[in-house]
Amino acid sequence: MSTEKVSMNIISVDELCKSYRVSVKKPGIAATLSNFLNRQLHVVEAVKRVSFNIDQGEIVGFIGPNGAGKTTTLKMLCGLVHPTSGEVSVSGHRPKERNRDFLQEITLVMGQKQQLIWDLPPLDSFFVNAAVYGLTKCEAKNRIDELAAMLDLDKELTRPVRKLSLGQRMKAELLAALLHRPSVLFLDEPTLGLDVNAQSRVRKFLRQYNKRYGATILLTSHYMGDITSLCSRVLLINEGSLFYDGPLEELTGKLSPYRSVRIELKEPHQKSSFMQYGILEEFDERLVRMLIPRDELTAAITSILNSFPVKDLEICDPPIEELIGNLFQSGIVP
Repeated sequence: MSTEKVSMNIISVDELCKSYRVSVKKPGIAATLSNFLNRQLHVVEAVKRVSFNIDQGEIVGFIGPNGAGKTTTLKMLCGLVHPTSGEVSVSGHRPKERNRDFLQEITLVMGQKQQLIWDLPPLDSFFVNAAVYGLTKCEAKNRIDELAAMLDLDKELTRPVRKLSLGQRMKAELLAALLHRPSVLFLDEPTLGLDVNAQSRVRKFLRQYNKRYGATILLTSHYMGDITSLCSRVLLINEGSLFYDGPLEELTGKLSPYRSVRIELKEPHQKSSFMQYGILEEFDERLVRMLIPRDELTAAITSILNSFPVKDLEICDPPIEELIGNLFQSGIVP
């Protein structure tokens, strides 16, 4: 008997498309009247034949510039927007039907929107949500206590939402969205506007929730720190089309065939001595910064250490934010 683990597609997307018909109007009163009498419509393709599968328990990053189609795709996966064509399945359900069992399985958290009541403490909103999902008061209290401990929330639960910091509100929003213990999380910019410490706490919580409950998470974010710390796999979308689906590490290698090397020398040396190893980015006799091809890195570093009095050496990848930004700007598919 085979003991191999059988993967299960919790999210399945096949040839998903979404287009909108929008009115085309020139400025001015005459153009407005003309458009009223004879409206000209233009078809905008927000999502174009997107296909991917996500297994149970995966945390997948969904990356793209503004207007790429990320939020539209998430809304179709939640059933808030109906696809123009294509098939979507989430936990065995068709999202557009929005049946009760499906809604019990999912949650959508949008960093720029809130569900908590502004003038009431979060705790009041939590019990309202618990009642909506049919939880008993005891079940609700136990889940609130558990999630509050994971999110490091205490006195914040009894303060009016308007008196909480942005980071505290975001953590309370997460608690409200996860009170019914969904198995599929759609997160759209969950750390938007948060400071570095608050971002780190939210990421830590999401890792814990994923590990404890085996939740599947599809995450969009413009903060690459969210993606690099949580996601081993990424989906890249631009102008409505998906053009990369795979490991983040492999994408980094494709986008940058070089490693960045910083060398601090004990004694001054000539610039020409280092030109054979790679592309020099900075040189001032004692400090060298250069790009070395990945497949030549080991041999180059060995030679440098044997040939020069090295005081300090640092090897790293170019910043992922820079690599992704250049990719979308250039439009070149890796």
